Amino acid sequence: MTRLNLHLLSDSTGETLEMIAKAALAQFEDQDVVRHFWPMVRSRQHLDRIVEEFKAKPGLVLYTLVNPEIRERLEERARALGLKHVDALEAVTLALEERLGQEAKGKPGRQHAMDEAYFARVDAIQFTIAHDDGIGWENWEAADIVLAGVSRTSKTPTSIYLANRGFKTANIPLVVEAPPPDLLFRLKKPMVVGLTTAPDRLVQIRRNRLLSLNETKETDYIDGERVKKEVAFARRMFADNGWPVIDVTRRSIEETAAAVIRLYQEREAKPAAPKGLR
Repeated sequence: MTRLNLHLLSDSTGETLEMIAKAALAQFEDQDVVRHFWPMVRSRQHLDRIVEEFKAKPGLVLYTLVNPEIRERLEERARALGLKHVDALEAVTLALEERLGQEAKGKPGRQHAMDEAYFARVDAIQFTIAHDDGIGWENWEAADIVLAGVSRTSKTPTSIYLANRGFKTANIPLVVEAPPPDLLFRLKKPMVVGLTTAPDRLVQIRRNRLLSLNETKETDYIDGERVKKEVAFARRMFADNGWPVIDVTRRSIEETAAAVIRLYQEREAKPAAPKGLR
């Protein structure tokens, strides 16, 4: 079965685009699709960073970008990489313009009502972007979820996906030689979740990442025994602190995020323990 990388780009929360993709994918059986979710794409610099991910994980690009400059740049870069790219709303918008006799307003996220839930999602996305890869750890207590794991265990894309669902999410890479801030072990409000994966799979992912950056030199980063020790180190930390663990080896970003949300909802549904038992 051929795996498809499906890149979803939106200049808003991406909720509409994701619903379109989900409805279309439901028409296919035995699919092996990995979704890469990129919301709030509103600058050339942000877009260019995402295009680098296209190179590492080529596939199909679906987008809803109303800014003509950003949209044209995406189409130009996608064509240069030989990637199929589809504007998910263009055909419908053009048909409506013709029938209604007026041009579309061209404002990102116009289909979303400016309600409390909308602003909560935007706030969550802003928080998550500002607390990626261990940045801003002093503010972790304000998060809903903190994801921890060794390098290349899908922490960042999972965080962004969760943010789109309204969860303020921070993430921290676990490095054997550099212990995380002590605050990580003293958090009270956020739920800390450990992400892990099979060492062999992790080596493959890291090797592909280095190749995408034109790095061919063998390093500890992709050494099999070294990677096994990294994964074991992280698993011990998860166990010692009683954090729930999700194995992302065979999971898509969407599946990992769904598992995290389920754990979070289960935790929130539990009655608080008496003070003497905490």
